[in-house]
Amino acid sequence: MYSPDAISSRRRSHSEPTEEMVAGLVCVVCRADYRRAPEKDAMVVAHHSGKQLLACEGVCVRMAGGSVNGSDGTPLPLVERMHRYEAEH
Repeated sequence: MYSPDAISSRRRSHSEPTEEMVAGLVCVVCRADYRRAPEKDAMVVAHHSGKQLLACEGVCVRMAGGSVNGSDGTPLPLVERMHRYEAEH
């Protein structure tokens, strides 16, 4: 488990999300690719340019947003996120 100091440090040092993170295809913390691991449960932790940023349930959600519950909203289905990403690229 991560200490409160480690979580706080992680939040301060985050970089801009990648296109795949903004598309909801990759965890914003551990960078797990949901296309390769569809069984991973993801939660909405923030929004960027009107799109959902997701993190893996548990430690990643806590590190991303400070809450084990994520933020408001249910993630779009993976298939829909993939179609939207492919349509934009």
